[in-house]
Amino acid sequence: MIDQTRRQPDPIPVTLLTGFLGAGKTTLLNRLLSDPDLKDTAVLINEFGEIGLDHLLVQHFDDATVLLASGCLCCTVRGDLVEGLEHLLRRMDNGVIPPFRRVVIETTGLADPAPVLHVLMMHPYLVMRFRLDGVVTVIDAVNGLSTLDAHPEAVKQAAIADRIVLAKTDLLDTPERQAGFASLNARLDRLAPGAVRLDAAKGEATPAALLDAGLYNPANKIPDVESWLNAEAVEAAEAAQRGHSQHGSAHDANRHDDRIRAFTVATEAAVPAAALDMFLELVRGMHGDKLLRLKGIVRLVEDPARPVVLHGVQHVLHPPSQLPDWPDDDRRTRLVMIVRDVEPAVIRRLFDAFMGLPAPDQPDGAALTDNPLAPATMRR
Repeated sequence: MIDQTRRQPDPIPVTLLTGFLGAGKTTLLNRLLSDPDLKDTAVLINEFGEIGLDHLLVQHFDDATVLLASGCLCCTVRGDLVEGLEHLLRRMDNGVIPPFRRVVIETTGLADPAPVLHVLMMHPYLVMRFRLDGVVTVIDAVNGLSTLDAHPEAVKQAAIADRIVLAKTDLLDTPERQAGFASLNARLDRLAPGAVRLDAAKGEATPAALLDAGLYNPANKIPDVESWLNAEAVEAAEAAQRGHSQHGSAHDANRHDDRIRAFTVATEAAVPAAALDMFLELVRGMHGDKLLRLKGIVRLVEDPARPVVLHGVQHVLHPPSQLPDWPDDDRRTRLVMIVRDVEPAVIRRLFDAFMGLPAPDQPDGAALTDNPLAPATMRR
């Protein structure tokens, strides 16, 4: 007889460790795994080629380590990632390996992190057993500036990060390198204003600082919305960028990170659930590939006392969750969005239209949903 009272275990937090080739991901991972607090952590490592040399550098994990040997963690190998996660769960559930309470996925330096996040957000079984804790991106302090210039993958890895680890700062031994590092930090201020930045050489990249970056505090299970959204940092960066623009600072259209915008959409008014659904559907339908990441907390008209938490990557939206109460006195709806090749004003006008706010010479929500060019799911 099946025990109907058996409680579903809490989802296991997953940290995605990414960063461009040579940035120092494996060095950081080995340092983290030497910490006793991470002794019950499972690790999935992604490699190009038939032999994963970096796998030999991962210490202490034996049977709890899975090497994904099929190639880059991208759309073509998501099945391999699913199989690796399911394999870990089966061995744990069957007592083959000790229970683990955390997973770290290290991607190859050329990986687009988005497909990995898609798996954690939409797989019907894994979404019940795992939850995304955060994205940690390692950036080489010496070569990071040129890497951002040359490789759009590195820009995306930085843009969607919750934590950025600056590696090799101990090698900034010349005025030229120090000036380059200052320029790198200025670019990260614009590119990833919501990400907490940590200096590895100064010992700041500790497990306590890097992990538990998700919505919930693991100790007391109380949601920490302010830290998770970090909306104030994004708003401050957007205001600073507006100031630069007013003083004539121009964007370089050929620079990858100048095509990316981080911004917030906020309102004091409660949002009708239908308007929220239509807004999200239209944004994903029209700009899904350009919506690098979305985080948000929403006050609904239908249930204003229990906020809804949103988390999305591109066209994929994690099943929304509802908190039992507001965690603090700020009860505004706040959406933090990171987009590429989309002006924030475009998204804000869509939101205002569905909220019924007047905007001269702009369509209202009804006009948008009646538009034959809108996604099919949006049309009446």
